[in-house]
Amino acid sequence: MSSRGLVLAARILKASRFFPSSGVFNRHFPVKTSFSGLPNFGFLPAKKHNKISNLEREVESLIWEAVKERQQECRETSSSEKDLMLLLLEGAVNDQSLGKDASKSFVVDNCKTIYFAGHESTAVAASWCLMLLALHPEWQDGIRKEQAEVFKDGLLSVDSLNHLKTVTMVIQEALRLYPPAAFVSREALEETQLGNIAVSKGLCLWTLIPTLHRDPAVWGSDANEFKPERFTRGVSKACKFPQAYIPFGVGPRLCLGKNFAMVELKVVLSLIVSKFSFSLSPKYHHSPTYRMIVEPGEGVQILIQKI
Repeated sequence: MSSRGLVLAARILKASRFFPSSGVFNRHFPVKTSFSGLPNFGFLPAKKHNKISNLEREVESLIWEAVKERQQECRETSSSEKDLMLLLLEGAVNDQSLGKDASKSFVVDNCKTIYFAGHESTAVAASWCLMLLALHPEWQDGIRKEQAEVFKDGLLSVDSLNHLKTVTMVIQEALRLYPPAAFVSREALEETQLGNIAVSKGLCLWTLIPTLHRDPAVWGSDANEFKPERFTRGVSKACKFPQAYIPFGVGPRLCLGKNFAMVELKVVLSLIVSKFSFSLSPKYHHSPTYRMIVEPGEGVQILIQKI
């Protein structure tokens, strides 16, 4: 094995220590977020609360250990290459406004964001897309037909991504039906009147995204059906008002990785559909489950056949 291969294998081994803890954390953390903003949360229920806190500390400890190991590797090899982890560490160290504890929290919190928001959410979105495509093979055929027209020499390129309209519609519809984020919350900074409802300053408002995305009053009587064609003319024409479509959040706190996530999903789905046809396995059990994000509770089992 080459030295680069050994380094990659070592990093995978280190990551394997983190993933089991993060998986357990994902299953318990929704309890904490569901009660966020309520007074005296620390007293609800004690055993579950303690387990969440312990898992949170364990995950943070594993992340910080990986950061320190990466920093030590860099010192020993005198490498000038800087990955995202090192750039975060460098930024925290050079920021004079951060103390020692704040610097550590800055690095760990950003690493958690990169994993939970930047990896897990996209992977789950891809799973939902594959599940829906497996149920609707006609859309697999539509994607392949489009690829034949768009791909030069049958190869995916950066330029061709912007012309993959069918794939984009499938992704948009999958994100409508199964948005990774279950809700967005905002605090009222001043007293506000919403119709007949008076919202007091400091009140936390929660918007349930799946409910909004399936509201027949907004999306029509077919709101619960998989119909990517509703996005043929873009989001603004897909429903009564575009603000009702918020898979990446809304407003100034819109997901920073929105465009990157869309590119990732286009690439993954395009490559899979171009090489394989697939259908849903009889073993698949439909069980959307909230574990920080809305994911297939028992995974997605599909039957794949090479084209």
